Amino acid sequence: MAKGILGTKLGMTQIFNESGEVVPVTVVSVEGNVVLQLKTTEVDGYEAVQLGFGDIKEGRQNKPQKGHAAKANATPKRFIKEIRTSVADFEIGQEIKADTFAAGEMVDVTGTSKGKGFAGAIKRHNQSRGPMAHGSRYHRRPGSMGPVAPNRVFKGKLLPGRMGGEQITVQNLEIVKVDAERGLLLVKGAIPGARKSQVVIKTAVEGN
Repeated sequence: MAKGILGTKLGMTQIFNESGEVVPVTVVSVEGNVVLQLKTTEVDGYEAVQLGFGDIKEGRQNKPQKGHAAKANATPKRFIKEIRTSVADFEIGQEIKADTFAAGEMVDVTGTSKGKGFAGAIKRHNQSRGPMAHGSRYHRRPGSMGPVAPNRVFKGKLLPGRMGGEQITVQNLEIVKVDAERGLLLVKGAIPGARKSQVVIKTAVEGN
């Protein structure tokens, strides 16, 4: 059964495994996940669990948020996502904890990548630069805009523009350790996003 949980990326560190090897890990705080709503096939046409994570300050709460959260006896949440899974094992208002996952499980992690601002074609699309010799008049520009005939630039041409700030999913990452007491998951390797950004951790689609 597919499982999922929401969390905040705290940063990276490293730990030693049983054989004494250093393993780079990303620490994700998942404390405070609440089931806000259950989507059923009869009512909604599909099955899913709606999770809420991270409280909204009292002064920033509006009536719809308060009413939706009140059904689950919870406070309004900043980060709300649906996890497609069977709703049979869940109840509205139930708290989802870190021990939902176990060490050794493979997961997919979705987050928003770091925004890099306006970037050129070389940094943004990994294109090659021209010769840096004095005679060259082509160094870090995008290059050819395409053939002369259409008199326009085709859609999809890799050009300079805003880089980062996109939804990225990294697949098949291993959960190295689960700290249920402190509500932490230690995921092997790097995951998308800046520190303190929100991520979604779900059972891996492939490889299981």
